[in-house]
Amino acid sequence: MVTMRPNGLRNSCCRPPSGVPGQALFPSGDDAPGAARRFALEVLAQDAPDLAESTCEDVRLIVSELVTNAYRYGTEPGDSVLVVVSVAAELVRVEVHDPRRKRPAYKPESDERGRGRGLFIVEALAADWGVDDRPFGKVVWSEVAR
Repeated sequence: MVTMRPNGLRNSCCRPPSGVPGQALFPSGDDAPGAARRFALEVLAQDAPDLAESTCEDVRLIVSELVTNAYRYGTEPGDSVLVVVSVAAELVRVEVHDPRRKRPAYKPESDERGRGRGLFIVEALAADWGVDDRPFGKVVWSEVAR
């Protein structure tokens, strides 16, 4: 049996595709954002080695903010967060899937609170972003121009 990978390369059934897959599952918790950042940079190094360092840094920060929001507000103990990084000719798309349907919301600005700026950061860095419902949860996505 021969299967086709998304990039059109043929693989035999006995050889797994090489390289970093475009998606990974992370257990919900304090370690998830750091692990997701490292994963995103590995995908970018493999799939877009010529990508500007500033763009890589923007993607890394967006992944960190979205995964932090997902594990803090979109999961329960024992849940996981799915991170998808896709590289296209003109953009890099990041998706963070979590099992809760509650949509993210901007927090009122406050000098007293050390949290609540994540969506403002995502909006400032991304060309576009949004939220889509899934049958069991949601996906928060962001697109960064190359």
